[in-house]
Amino acid sequence: MKMNKFSNYLKLLKYFYIPGLILGVSGLVANITTKTWSPLYLGLVIGGGILLVIWLGYILLNSQGFWQKRSTQAGTNTLVTTISLLVILGLINFLAIRYAKRIDFSENQLFTLSPQSQEVVQNLKEPVKIWIFDKETNPKDKDLLENYRRYNNKFEFEVIDPDQKIALTKEFNVKSLGDVYLQYGDKKQIVQTLIAFNNREPLSEIKLTNAIEKIQKNYTPIIYVLQGHGETTLEEAEKDSMSLAISSLKDKGYEVQPLNLVERSEIPQDADVIIIAGPKRKLFEQEVQALKTYSDQGGNLLLLLDPNTDPGLEPLLKEWGIQLDNRIIIDGSGSGNLVGLGPTTPIITTYGDHPITKEFGQGISFYPVSRPIDTVEVKDVTATALLVTNEQMWAESDLTSEDVSFDPKTDIAGPFDLGVALTKKIDPEDNKTASPNKESTSTTSPETKASPTPNKVEEKSSTTSPNKESTSTESSETKSSPNASPNDDKKLESSEKTDVKKTESRLVIIGNSSFANNNLFGQQLNGDIFLNSVQWLGNKDEQLLSIRPKEAKNRRINLTSFQANLLALLALVIVPLSALVAAGITWWRKR
Repeated sequence: MKMNKFSNYLKLLKYFYIPGLILGVSGLVANITTKTWSPLYLGLVIGGGILLVIWLGYILLNSQGFWQKRSTQAGTNTLVTTISLLVILGLINFLAIRYAKRIDFSENQLFTLSPQSQEVVQNLKEPVKIWIFDKETNPKDKDLLENYRRYNNKFEFEVIDPDQKIALTKEFNVKSLGDVYLQYGDKKQIVQTLIAFNNREPLSEIKLTNAIEKIQKNYTPIIYVLQGHGETTLEEAEKDSMSLAISSLKDKGYEVQPLNLVERSEIPQDADVIIIAGPKRKLFEQEVQALKTYSDQGGNLLLLLDPNTDPGLEPLLKEWGIQLDNRIIIDGSGSGNLVGLGPTTPIITTYGDHPITKEFGQGISFYPVSRPIDTVEVKDVTATALLVTNEQMWAESDLTSEDVSFDPKTDIAGPFDLGVALTKKIDPEDNKTASPNKESTSTTSPETKASPTPNKVEEKSSTTSPNKESTSTESSETKSSPNASPNDDKKLESSEKTDVKKTESRLVIIGNSSFANNNLFGQQLNGDIFLNSVQWLGNKDEQLLSIRPKEAKNRRINLTSFQANLLALLALVIVPLSALVAAGITWWRKR
């Protein structure tokens, strides 16, 4: 009797492969997931292995007739299938981890870095580290930072509890919980504060990418915006202002200042780019001459010129081969009606092959009440179309008629250019001629080197000049003077920045200025056109340009109290009651 019971117990050994596989696979999965061998995980693997060895020994000892049984064949097939499935799943997961590929189906690609962010982090010259001084981490913020690190292992981030690491908190001069700092070599700067007025906001890709770009700059590019002729205002809180565009430039590390040539009568020597946006009155002849000289000596200009205005820039534009047309572009396709825009607002989806627009594809930008830009061939000037209209657009000369239609006798048929980027080769030797009233200054100060201004022209000593050695010595002493003020440092930075032989000047002209105003700057690609144009004009290192990060669109539905109550009534009463009535009718019919 006892032998029969023992024999029954032995028969249970043939099922040991089931717990053996469960224990072994559990231990291996735990190890792969945590990447650690704890005693528990190791015990599971060893225990599972022992059970499998016992099961295999029992099978070998009782193999006579065992493999001919249908149950054995079915069990073996199941075992082989299970092992094969596990191997396939393991291989798929291994390949997925080794060659990770993410697919983002969100509308604005919210979970994928923008092309510009990817290029910025891929081209890091030195390691950067993000320090988040907070007690907890938003999972979305962590995913964003992981996305950055995925493109370059030089990007690192760490979350610090300010109460636990007080010394590090003092080192960064953390002022509030939620401060995010960026460290690049010896440089540190704040990126964003995540907690404000007890409200927590997510980490912004725009702010983070701009901060990385800004901290890598060895100098501060200076942008001047011409004022005094009815140009677009720079004041904040006005929809027709450029304050949003200006603040975006500052976020990217530019210094932006207004420029009134009547007040100062000369163009500052530290000007990297001069923006002329929507002048409504003619510039004085002296102002045009100053801009012309600045351009001839390697200066860079961004001209945003509206139709039906005459800024008086013909002497400058003629040298660049630019011809303005006062006709207004009409979009006859009717596509503007789909987004609430009229026929006087051309929607551009075709862009030229240029660094400013290289990543735009068939993206949308629009320019209310704009003029065409024509160019003619000029020696040493290369023109590239930026914004190209389509065949359904034309330039209208007569807007007095209520029926606006294309007239082949007076109108221009599309396609034509609405924006153009130009480069002009210049001879560095032309910059050697200095104005008499600045000659003495240029021999004693490094500030006047490579100046693009009419009154502060670049002064370079010839190889036979007896004062060259003394000038160099004096400049060196000035740089190392222990009594130098911050203003002197700024001047020396400007001198180092401009002490380069300029071989070309750049100009971007667009037949519209309102696209960069506050109410349109953040729409579609309008802001990218403006920022990329300024960045290309002021680039000395040919930094890559691209589409900037986009924030999530607000898709919340704002309901009135009546709508909210009606929705609750539908969900809690009407729909359940309808289902109950339908069920009752069905039961009655079957009865």
